Amino acid sequence: MKLLPAVEIEPDGTARYAVIWLHGLGANGHDFPPIVPELGLDAQLAIRWVFPHAPSIPVTINGGMVMPAWYDIASLDFRTRRSDEAGIRGSIEALERLIERENQRGVPSERILLAGFSQGGAIALSGGLRHAERLAGVIGLSTFLPLHEELARERAPVNAATPIFLAHGSLDPMVPFESGQLSRERLRALGYQVEWHEYPMLHQVCLEEIRDLGAWIGERFAPV
Repeated sequence: MKLLPAVEIEPDGTARYAVIWLHGLGANGHDFPPIVPELGLDAQLAIRWVFPHAPSIPVTINGGMVMPAWYDIASLDFRTRRSDEAGIRGSIEALERLIERENQRGVPSERILLAGFSQGGAIALSGGLRHAERLAGVIGLSTFLPLHEELARERAPVNAATPIFLAHGSLDPMVPFESGQLSRERLRALGYQVEWHEYPMLHQVCLEEIRDLGAWIGERFAPV
């Protein structure tokens, strides 16, 4: 599998930390870079931001239209409908390659945060909790936990205490609020440390959420 192309924002000087941020269905790696300055993070943290582009595939729920997607979606019933396991696992493998590249560029896994919105959040959660080396944390925005039945046996013990930031809009019509809540409870039942935030919004991000996320990232990373 080739390394996914990505939009990257480099710090001044050598990167000490990295955030790999996966976009949602139909978007691309240009979707979230504008948020970076709004997070209010200290430039001395020396964070490299990596925003990969998902491959374009036919998406069933959109009539088979080809668009950027981390996996196929057949239904918006994320609580009981089985997800595209092959597609999810393929995207997890692609995420692993991005993590490996950061390791090769001098950023160890323990200084890497995985983040994602919607579909991208599903991959960040699924891949992060299965990753064989300890990560700094995992962020899931307006998302859900796919393949939860398999997670109990496939999860990596080294990431059992990895902090998780979950945020969801209470008015979300795309990934229902209840799906986010259920994913939170499934993760907590497995012993994960989940920090939960909810906002009166649709399938989107809001300024309050960005500020909360910036504070959380600042707690995970420390200046040199």
